[in-house]
Amino acid sequence: MTQPEHYRDDPDRSFVNLVAMMSRDAGPDGLSIGEILDRLDERAFGIIILILAIPCLVPALYGVPQIVGIPIILLAGQMLLGRHEPWLPASWLRRRISREWLGRMADFADKRMRWVERLSKPRLRLLASGLGERLAAVMMILATLTIILPMTNSVPSLGLALMAAGLIQRDGLFVLVGEAVALGWITALAAVALGLAFGATWAISLFDRVGGQAVLDWFGALFGG
Repeated sequence: MTQPEHYRDDPDRSFVNLVAMMSRDAGPDGLSIGEILDRLDERAFGIIILILAIPCLVPALYGVPQIVGIPIILLAGQMLLGRHEPWLPASWLRRRISREWLGRMADFADKRMRWVERLSKPRLRLLASGLGERLAAVMMILATLTIILPMTNSVPSLGLALMAAGLIQRDGLFVLVGEAVALGWITALAAVALGLAFGATWAISLFDRVGGQAVLDWFGALFGG
């Protein structure tokens, strides 16, 4: 579908206003998902991921991150493969979103996402397009894998939100900061996991040295008959 001129992708144009424009332009039956994706153009990836990541910023949240993590990984995977807009099955693209729901989405964007436009602007575009965008997709996938773990959702969700905002606004600085947050969190979790692994190995080794295994064998023989 050819987009009207006022919908064409432009990082200098307000994406919040773009969402509001869709709500105003929707007919009585609303818009199909396919029509919405056409209007969002290349910004669809960033906007959808940002919307999914925001609820996961709530500390120690359980349930929601595990649900939204799957579509985030699917979307980031498509970005990694170089798609310019999200792919969805044809049956999904034909589904219609009511005009009322589009109005709610526009209201949410206006109240909760204006901060993105206030703080970000097109800069360091190399980090927010091409290979930079694919690197961001890899970091999004890794960050989302940590979101799925219980009690570990807030920090990686912040990284996701920053990367998504950077892709929306073509702001490489936002993308870079988001990647740093995600990488720092992943490194911290890896360090904890290694510490626990080496700690457990050390404890088992000490147990053997002090004769612990002989005690276990004795109990095994006693209760095993």
